[in-house]
Amino acid sequence: MKVVQLLPELNEGGVERGVVELNREFVKKGIESIVISAGGKLADQINIDGGRHICFDVCRKNPFNVFFRIYKLKKLLQKLNPDIVHARSRLPAWMAYLATRSQNYAFITTVHGLNSVGRYSEIMTKGVRVITVSEVVKNYVLTNYKLDEKKVRVIQRGVDTDLFSSEKVDEVFMQNFQRKYDLQGKYIVSSIGRITWLKDFETFIRAIARVKGEIPNIVGLIVGGARDDKQEYLESLKRLARDHGVENRIIFTGSQSNIVEIYAMSDLTVNASLKMGNIGRTVTESLAMGKPVLATSYEGLTDLVVNGRNGYLIETQDPRDVADKILLTQSANFDDIKSTLNPEYTLTTMVSRTLDVYNEVI
Repeated sequence: MKVVQLLPELNEGGVERGVVELNREFVKKGIESIVISAGGKLADQINIDGGRHICFDVCRKNPFNVFFRIYKLKKLLQKLNPDIVHARSRLPAWMAYLATRSQNYAFITTVHGLNSVGRYSEIMTKGVRVITVSEVVKNYVLTNYKLDEKKVRVIQRGVDTDLFSSEKVDEVFMQNFQRKYDLQGKYIVSSIGRITWLKDFETFIRAIARVKGEIPNIVGLIVGGARDDKQEYLESLKRLARDHGVENRIIFTGSQSNIVEIYAMSDLTVNASLKMGNIGRTVTESLAMGKPVLATSYEGLTDLVVNGRNGYLIETQDPRDVADKILLTQSANFDDIKSTLNPEYTLTTMVSRTLDVYNEVI
């Protein structure tokens, strides 16, 4: 089997890391794996893991040359002659759809979130199979588009439990990181994700400010990179930290490749996301590492976080509630958090079910 996955870029993010993981697992199973993107810091990993990354502009929304790029993509796909063309974002999906209309490749899409409803987003429903990352997303697309439910498959985003293990940490990195940011002896609360308003880092910062008196050694880590168009937002977060007197307690680490070690040194992780179409990777990764989680929820989602068992659910955009739950977590005695991770949310299950979809259409 030959599989082509398309996405805009290969920088940080759940979609990007998922593609990297699937590429690696496909190669292990003898599948010829190709990833097409405009590049990024994770692109080399595709080749390192035995796949093939092809740098191609499926990212820029430039109407003046998009049809030329579609023509070039068509020629590229004809040369590659894949069995599966799997698009994971809207612009690559449009380009791939138009490039494959008269070809024999099976065109598959994955809807990763609650995209705005409209003609542009509708392309994600045009696959011969449409994968959604949760029942919430499935219901969303079925409600808003004319789509045969028999074409839809729900595959939860899965965590690599072999990688996210306390046995796999780089102790030297942890020591250097803790020394660099003066983290020894601190109560470390981490919020992990790219710098975007959807992650609601404002609530995280305000919550840390609320509990600094009760937890004098608390430190909040914001772990994620900011694209050029998000630099102004990043500066607004730093101003907010200064305004609340926690500029020395909120540490912006930027993008980090040693995410396993970040979890390992954290006492607690917080996912305050505003718009949740699926269980966030930070929730499953934290549980896999045996760390408690505070997380927002969304109607229809299966809540992996169970109050008092492996963390607490938090109210959206409510710093007071987040602060209260941080205090509860600090005094709680959680037992075997790792065992609370549902196997549905593991990489092994995600790979198996993705291949089931591919085999359906070949």
